[in-house]
Amino acid sequence: MSRGVLIVTGGSRGIGAATSVRAAEDGWDVAVNYARDAESAARIAERVRAAGRRATTVRADVSREDEVLRLFAETGSALGPVRGLVTSAGTTGLATRVEAMSEEEMHRVFNLNVIGLMLCCREAVRHMSTARGGSGGAIVNLASAASRLGGPNEFVHYAASKGAVDSFTLGLAREVAGEGVRVNAVSPGMIDTEIHAAAGLPDRAAQAAPSIPMRRVGSAEEVAEAVVWLLGDGASYCAGSIVDITGGR
Repeated sequence: MSRGVLIVTGGSRGIGAATSVRAAEDGWDVAVNYARDAESAARIAERVRAAGRRATTVRADVSREDEVLRLFAETGSALGPVRGLVTSAGTTGLATRVEAMSEEEMHRVFNLNVIGLMLCCREAVRHMSTARGGSGGAIVNLASAASRLGGPNEFVHYAASKGAVDSFTLGLAREVAGEGVRVNAVSPGMIDTEIHAAAGLPDRAAQAAPSIPMRRVGSAEEVAEAVVWLLGDGASYCAGSIVDITGGR
């Protein structure tokens, strides 16, 4: 039996890809959102179908309102009413100290990590809220342990954006908990994905391992397990939770 239709932003890579596949195994039909890599999105969609669920791919830059609206419209047309959202699309930005940071880079990080996430959550509430005629649903935001670690000398802009995600998750959760919409977040630590190479630091995860209490980095699949749990009935009394997945860091 289907749990419903789930949108995973940034679903073609990293944590988003792992979540798309794991969610399908748990009974979700999945809209795999991507910004550029159509081939990767198609591969993830095929893995969703191999798990016995329906899938579609939707190209959309979720930092743009018009494209977020299209993402939800195309998902609804292809799969039906949206019951779940995972906001995995994001960027660390380029590694830099604050004094060398450009205004353009600040805007790029916040436009995707904060404004884009908020736009997606807004549309999800519009579709799910019982106060607006929906049948309820669940949202899981991708936060980060960087929000409390600060990201000094590398990713202070990223850490600040994830601090905003923490605050937004708490506020929205309390706003819509009585309308059948559960809003939670996962807060990963050092996870082995391609996001580090994109920031110009391909060896960052491996170099961090000795400083982590568990002496290893995490995998995208380990984060996906927590995301899918928060989406499901086992987390039915969770609202405003931010779950650390950090190896004890």
